[in-house]
Amino acid sequence: MLVAVAAIIAPESLQSTSWAFVLPYMTVLAVAALGQMLVIMQAGIDLSTPGVMFLGGNLILGVSHHSDSRLALGILACIGLGMLVGLANGLLVGVLRLNPLIVTLAVGSIVLAFGARYAREVAFESAAPPALKSWAVSKPLGLSWVFWVGVMLTIFVALCLRYTAAGRRFQGVGANPRAAWMAGIHVRAHVFFAYTAAGALYGTAAVLLAGVRGSIDFAFGAVYLLAPIAAVVIAGASLAGGLASVTSTWVAALALTLLTQVLRVLGLSQAMQFVVFGAAILAGMIVSGDRIAAALAKVLQHPMARALFGPEGSLALDERREPAETTGRE
Repeated sequence: MLVAVAAIIAPESLQSTSWAFVLPYMTVLAVAALGQMLVIMQAGIDLSTPGVMFLGGNLILGVSHHSDSRLALGILACIGLGMLVGLANGLLVGVLRLNPLIVTLAVGSIVLAFGARYAREVAFESAAPPALKSWAVSKPLGLSWVFWVGVMLTIFVALCLRYTAAGRRFQGVGANPRAAWMAGIHVRAHVFFAYTAAGALYGTAAVLLAGVRGSIDFAFGAVYLLAPIAAVVIAGASLAGGLASVTSTWVAALALTLLTQVLRVLGLSQAMQFVVFGAAILAGMIVSGDRIAAALAKVLQHPMARALFGPEGSLALDERREPAETTGRE
C-alpha cells in the first residue's frame, strides 16, 4: 500500500537513485530494530540507542586515527562500547529490576554526554576512514555490502531464535515469564542477555551508518531514538513482551525508511520523521493483538453474539486471553 501511495504522490521516491539511498539506511534501521526487538520481547525498552551510536561512531574515528590500518580496532571499539552499555542496562534492569524506560534514558544521556566530549577533544576528524567508505559503496550483485551484512545478521538472529534451544527458551521467557520462572529458567539472565545483545547490534548499526554517511557529526544516530521502537511495534510486537517476528521487523524498517524518503521528496522537514515514528508507535499500541483480543471477547460476551456463535466461541477466546492477562514478571 505504501508503495502504491508513493507512486502516486511522490514517484521520484521509487526511482533507482532513491532505492540506492533507501536500502542502506533501511538496513541500518533494521539492525538497530533487531536489537530493540530482543529487548521488547522481554517486556523492556531501550532508549540508549542514539547515545551508543553517537559515541560508537566517534570511537571509530578516534581509535582508527583516520587510518585504514587501525580501522578494525575502531570497529571493535564501537561494538564493544555497545555491549558495555548493554551490560550496564541489563544489570540495572534485569538484575536490580529498575524501570527500563528511566534507566535506558539515563544511561543513554550519560553516553551521549561522553560522546560529545570525546568528539570535541579526541575525534578531531569528521570523515570516516577511506576503507570503510569504499566498502560501504561497493555493490556486489548490484547491492551495497551494508545491505548484505544486514541480511546476514537478520538470518542469523532468526535462525538462533527459531532453531536453537537457547532461542526457544528466550522466546518462552518473553511470552510467559512466570511460567518460565516456575519451570526453573532464569528470567533475569535472559533480560540481561537481551540488553547486551541489543547493545552489540546498536554498535554494529553505528559501523554501518558511518560507512553509509561517510562522516560523523553531532546529529549522528539521533533519529534512531524512536525509529527502531516504531519498526518493532509496526511489525506486530507488543510492548508488554512476548513473541516478535524478525522478518516483519525487517519489512517494517523498509516501510519506515521508504516513508521517510517520501517525506523528503515532498519537501517536509526532518522533524516530521519524529512525528511519523511517534504516530506509528501510538498506532501500534492501540491496534495491538491484546487489545483486539479484549475487544473481540467483549463482543462475544454480548447476548446476541452468544446466541449467534454459541458459548463455545467466547469461552475459547477467554481461554486464549487468560495466559496473557495473568502473566507477570518475576
